[in-house]
Amino acid sequence: MLGDADGQSWMLTPVTPDTLVPQDHPIRPIRAIVDRALERLSPTFKAMYSRLGRPSIPPEHLLKGMLLMSFYSIRSERQFCERLQYDLLFKWFLGLNIAERAFDHSTFSKNRERLLSHDVSRQFFAAVRDEAQRRDLLSSDHFTVDGTLLDAWASMKSVRPREESDGSPPGGGKNPTVDFRGERRRNETHVSRTDPQARLAKKARGEAARLAYQGHVLMENRNGLVTDILITEAGGRAEREAALSMVDRREGRRRRRRITLGADKGYDTDDFVAELRKRNVTPHIAQNESGRRSAIDGRTTNWGGYKVSQRLRKRVEEIFGWIKTVGGGRKLRFIGIARNQLWAEMTATAYNIVRIVRLESCLIAA
Repeated sequence: MLGDADGQSWMLTPVTPDTLVPQDHPIRPIRAIVDRALERLSPTFKAMYSRLGRPSIPPEHLLKGMLLMSFYSIRSERQFCERLQYDLLFKWFLGLNIAERAFDHSTFSKNRERLLSHDVSRQFFAAVRDEAQRRDLLSSDHFTVDGTLLDAWASMKSVRPREESDGSPPGGGKNPTVDFRGERRRNETHVSRTDPQARLAKKARGEAARLAYQGHVLMENRNGLVTDILITEAGGRAEREAALSMVDRREGRRRRRRITLGADKGYDTDDFVAELRKRNVTPHIAQNESGRRSAIDGRTTNWGGYKVSQRLRKRVEEIFGWIKTVGGGRKLRFIGIARNQLWAEMTATAYNIVRIVRLESCLIAA
């Protein structure tokens, strides 16, 4: 019998978003971890806003929205807010009722400076990392560091000589004609008018230089979770300087004890290895076999743990792969280091949450 296509005529219904999200949906344990971490940030949220004036959008909604953008590879804040209007799973994750309207996408822009000034993304990342520590998922002794280039939100046509005026090149309107033939562009002499902090960089010989930032990750080796992430200007020494900075920040949280740090051969330099040893860090760095003498000698490579670190350090590529594909980081969405650092910390937080849920589901299944 052919059914009738009835029109949507119900005005009132007892259905809530919670009843429509399946009980075995993987988003439920994710939300439990997120709510527990946000509860730790309540004092910070209270200090962010004045007691007077009209109520603002809760910062919890903004942070959860950023996580959903990473989980579901949503390209922009405008697209997220459009989807929030009709996606009941999104409304459930943010704690909204069915009839509540989505907030405007400009809310993210208006509150971003407030989040930056109170270092909220960093605290949120640390709260999730501490949750992984509480569940005994983090190693406290063995780590890996690596870096990658992240394309900046700026066109190569925006790269102009530093002494040139800020005016746009003639012709072409919004897409001016720029001829770089015969002109050598270098970071010392040229700068992007769109994003002055972006730098011309390339990862390997033979590649074309592009405007980019350098992304750095410190990974623990037990389960491949991110313990620190940093966005810096791209440069020849950026990876090693960022690695030392992340090691120092880790040591600031705990008493100084010997740890191991795995890395690829790009970190095999005398000065970097010496700095690690000063910090009571054993350098498990791949030996550079390009002809020059390696800073890693037999007292390190002959140890069994060195081979284990060399095998496990490749897990860090999975983090960069997730950040660039699922997290949308192949092309950065923001201008400047500060805003991109906020995005990176939120994306790494999303990665850790997904990883924690998957690890615990595997343990339950086993």
